Amino acid sequence: MYIPKFNEVTNRGILIEAMKTWPFATLFGPDENGQPTATHLPLVVLDEGVHGVLEGHFAKANSHWKGLVGRETLVVFSGPHSYVSPSLYVERKSVPTWNYIAVHAYGKLRIVGDTDTDLPDDFATKDALLKRLIAIHEPAYAAQWSELPESYRTGMLRGIVGFHIEIERIEGKFKLSQNRPEEDRQNVYVAHRAGDLSQKELADWMRRLIPRLE
Repeated sequence: MYIPKFNEVTNRGILIEAMKTWPFATLFGPDENGQPTATHLPLVVLDEGVHGVLEGHFAKANSHWKGLVGRETLVVFSGPHSYVSPSLYVERKSVPTWNYIAVHAYGKLRIVGDTDTDLPDDFATKDALLKRLIAIHEPAYAAQWSELPESYRTGMLRGIVGFHIEIERIEGKFKLSQNRPEEDRQNVYVAHRAGDLSQKELADWMRRLIPRLE
């Protein structure tokens, strides 16, 4: 990812926070035939290891996982984004741009459990993975999932392939008008703060990362 120095974020805590805040990610890498492929998945972000650990699951019918096993996989987390009008800049000779937040994480994809057997340990491992995902997005559903017939839950677990990725390399780009003069940054911040949800999120990050914004 192209990252000018003024847009680069390397703080581990901020990058983990960003991935947890926007956990619906895109996995890029070859499919089983070597063709470039993307899969969109909700992930669990674990604050472990050097840069964090990602875990999730594919539908077993989605053969993309076969091409990714053991390979370096690019995982893209997309945060808020917004158009920035040149009318917000003091200098009239200015052009539009787009502010946004993105995190790129790289690591080898490892399969959780065995994809070709129905061993109880494999089901238990995948069940634990699903429960961590449920705990993040709808904790109340955990009880309903546990009360479903075992045959149904086993069938659902048989239809997925769990995985985890230990992040080996990570890039954070927070494009928040950092390169603009102070008055321009202030104008962008005020406009975002009064805008839609995505713009408000950008304004919050501008206030955190750029000094002297009011």
